[in-house]
Amino acid sequence: MAKERWASRLGLVLAMAGNAVGLGNFLRFPAQAVQNGGGAFLIPYFVALAVMGLPLIWVEWAMGRYGGKFGHHSTPGIFQSMGRSPVWKYLGVFGLWTNLIIASYYLYIESWTMAYAGYSLIGGFNANSSVEFLKQSPPDFFARLTGEAPNQIFAISAWGLGIFFLCMAINVFILSRGLAKGIELVSKIGMPVLIIFAIILAIRGLMIVPESEAAAGGWGIVDKQAVASPFEGLNFVWNPKFDSLTNPAVWLAAAGQIFFTLSIGMGSIHCYASYVREKDDIALTGATAAWTNEFCEVILGGTILIPIAVAYLGLAEVQQKSGFGLGFMVFPTLFQKWGMLAPAAGFMWFGLLFFAAITSSLAMGQPIMAFLQTEFGFSRGKSALAFGAMLFPLAFPVACLSQKTFFDEFDYWAGTFALVLFAVIETILFAWVFGMDRGWEEMLKGAELKIPRAFYYIIKYVTPVFLLVILVAYTFQPEGRVPVRDSVTRAVLKDPVTGEERMANKGWEPYILAPFSGEPAPAWKWSGDGMIGKLVFADVPIPDGPPAAAEFARHVRLGRTGDRLVMVGAFIAFSLLVALAWRKRRAQGEPA
Repeated sequence: MAKERWASRLGLVLAMAGNAVGLGNFLRFPAQAVQNGGGAFLIPYFVALAVMGLPLIWVEWAMGRYGGKFGHHSTPGIFQSMGRSPVWKYLGVFGLWTNLIIASYYLYIESWTMAYAGYSLIGGFNANSSVEFLKQSPPDFFARLTGEAPNQIFAISAWGLGIFFLCMAINVFILSRGLAKGIELVSKIGMPVLIIFAIILAIRGLMIVPESEAAAGGWGIVDKQAVASPFEGLNFVWNPKFDSLTNPAVWLAAAGQIFFTLSIGMGSIHCYASYVREKDDIALTGATAAWTNEFCEVILGGTILIPIAVAYLGLAEVQQKSGFGLGFMVFPTLFQKWGMLAPAAGFMWFGLLFFAAITSSLAMGQPIMAFLQTEFGFSRGKSALAFGAMLFPLAFPVACLSQKTFFDEFDYWAGTFALVLFAVIETILFAWVFGMDRGWEEMLKGAELKIPRAFYYIIKYVTPVFLLVILVAYTFQPEGRVPVRDSVTRAVLKDPVTGEERMANKGWEPYILAPFSGEPAPAWKWSGDGMIGKLVFADVPIPDGPPAAAEFARHVRLGRTGDRLVMVGAFIAFSLLVALAWRKRRAQGEPA
């Protein structure tokens, strides 16, 4: 079997950038920025990029290229080639397992973007349309697409399932065409289209001028429905606030966003890098892919969602909404204010989300296919079908049950916690087992960019410690409930209806700041966002209210127990495949 290669360096960079650029760039980043103080979020974000993001990018590129020269294109083999113990190949199973679990729900969201783009293009979400079908509000459209309903464990939509399976089929078909004719070709088309769509929306959004400002001599497109300038939102994002440096919650959010945005800790970068030649540059190529992602996230992502939403809703209301809520539930109606441009704007918005999603989902399938091709001799087509067969039993319950079961559990355990755990494992392997001297030499081999020597020490000392702190914080995260106080008088605010004190969950923040602030640390309670909290169902309490809500919570807990068993079973299955592959290698006299 001829070894696959990338057709061009540009294609490799765009494929790597496409792997990183996903829904998180345009939905999660703006939401994290808003919820963590706008400019207050950017300082920890860029610090995390410098001490964790870029170092891990170069580590994963170097590990992938090193393993590739021994014929390994997935993390079990790559880890085994660098480690001294057979256990490393089983730790490398995370690089297969994580991609399969994430793909099972990520493709579901990807199918939503496809449906929304098509509905927007034909003039949907227009309350004034003469066609009844086109009058659906975004929440109604979403409910019909997913079948989601309050307190219902089953969420089935026949046409939503049809679009989902179509999306899966498209991914499997593209993957079956190989690196150059499949993934690289889609990336060369999808990434430029994504960027063009984003630039058009960003420019049009910044041209919004409220009527009051226009009367005072403002410029741009006067919009009587706008309540604020989009530059108010832009200023909120870009105005740095140094008080964030003492807020551990912001640091944790920033570090988490770096994982999401760069697709590190998954094994997909290792796989892509394993197809470059031994002396091909990885320093400049890796950095270029990372900066392309940052351009899409910080510049484009930060200039579309927040400024447009602030222009029509005001900053205070935007701060109460999530990135998903804004992107899918609010944006389609905001585009209606653009008149004849509404269908095109909606199509471009959801179109760029689709291209962002599919270039990422393709990267999730490639490591699994590479494992089957390398270790079991599967053809490209057969491995693509095998990936689809593995994906289906995991994806089907995601699409047919409430998002509070398989969807949320897969997202947390594979899409959050496992990424940090895997990054800790690979950093220890690279810097302390393989050896930082050998690792540094591997990073610089053929380099067209001189990586500052400081990164030698950052990778060896700072990055592992930073990751371990994040892992501990995610594992033992408390709720940290504290009273909400008036920013001026410091008086505790009360609910205007019930008269009860308003409380907010602050995680680790009140415990860390208690010795300095004079405020007592709150009673300890596990957060539903942390690992232990998830295990004890802290995020799914049994309510005292309506029986239907209590019964739904019990079903959610039961469903989550089932999907945890499914995840464990998937990991064991991959581990058995790895054991079988290495037994096969030994039988054939190959290095194991």
